Amino acid sequence: MIAQAQLHTIRDLLRYAVSQFNRAGLHFGHGSADAYDEAAYLILKTLYLPLDRLEPFLDARLTEIECKQVLDIVERRVTERIPAAYLTHEAWLGEYSFYVDERVIIPRSFIAELLHTQLSPWIADPGHIAAALDLCTGSGCLAILMAHSFPNAAIDAVDISGQALAVAHKNVQDYGLEDSIQLIESDLFSALDSQRYDLIVSNPPYVNAESMAQLPQEYRHEPDNALASGTDGLDATRIILQHAARHLTDNGILVVEIGHNRAALEQAYPKLPFTWLETSAGDEFVFLLQRRDLCG
Repeated sequence: MIAQAQLHTIRDLLRYAVSQFNRAGLHFGHGSADAYDEAAYLILKTLYLPLDRLEPFLDARLTEIECKQVLDIVERRVTERIPAAYLTHEAWLGEYSFYVDERVIIPRSFIAELLHTQLSPWIADPGHIAAALDLCTGSGCLAILMAHSFPNAAIDAVDISGQALAVAHKNVQDYGLEDSIQLIESDLFSALDSQRYDLIVSNPPYVNAESMAQLPQEYRHEPDNALASGTDGLDATRIILQHAARHLTDNGILVVEIGHNRAALEQAYPKLPFTWLETSAGDEFVFLLQRRDLCG
């Protein structure tokens, strides 16, 4: 992949990177929709240019060092199949950016969209949320979004992985939220004693065994325990449903993301009145239950 002598401008590098990504058959599912978006992001990020302004720079000529830096990251993306977020140590959820590395899953949660609206209309007054829990916090991204959406809430962010919590700690520090978010190492609810919350959100592992066996190489860089959840993908969700009521306040709500498992979940729990929340991808991926639903 040595083409530096023929590539002079960002336009040249963009075309080259898109061609290389398409030729290699890369998979895009960690923040970019296609080869063009990913190439543009990696080039702009590598050159310290604004991520939302490609056009003014397209015909800018690069120094030899800059060209080499871009070609190096393009080559790593192609040959090692490392997701772009791990190459740049940056992932975005809406307007919020987070540090990430291979200790955590790359943030991509529909719950982020719902937190942007403060879970309206299910939460009538965001100021009344006094205690909230992010279960399976990973990088801490949803806990941080909760802290912005519910400024009066004391938030617990739980993960089974101490390494993931180290990444979450960096993100919490970067956003100056140490007083609002407490990081707890716990296997789901196991270390939470009798703590109760007005709101519990969780983006737990939910990939079933068949899908795990077929994952593109890019996903193999992510921690298995952040993806795999038994034969049908519902192992973690079952535990959450079993214990959530004990950790919710009387009017508390539970919001859980479950990937493509809606049909399997409804078949496993035919008596639970799941409310499926509308997201940008439809109403198949995130459910809401109130405490009284879980106690019925």
